[in-house]
Amino acid sequence: MHRDLQANQQQWNAICPLDRIVPDTGVCALLNGRQVAVFRVGNETPSLFAIDNYDPNSQAAVLSRGLVGSIGERIVVASPIYKQHFDLRTGECLEAPHNSVASYPVRVEDGKVWVGL
Repeated sequence: MHRDLQANQQQWNAICPLDRIVPDTGVCALLNGRQVAVFRVGNETPSLFAIDNYDPNSQAAVLSRGLVGSIGERIVVASPIYKQHFDLRTGECLEAPHNSVASYPVRVEDGKVWVGL
């Protein structure tokens, strides 16, 4: 019940149509003054993820431009600057967990991608 209460208190923000995000890439959206990186993984039945766009390792807002892949069972993005890997589900930085970022819920409704803050 607590989780449902949190979900209802989130502010959902429309990002873009799903087909505007190329499979296995990310886009950056500015939501309430915060840069959020939104990723589409896969083509036929895509999975969507959202994390902060700011990479604390390089101190640059670049994660949406990173390379998407996997390490074991984890779906990750590699920062384009120092190549640290961020888990797209949790925002954890695999090489430097103290430099992890926030993750956000994502949904598709009527063909449009929405992120909850």
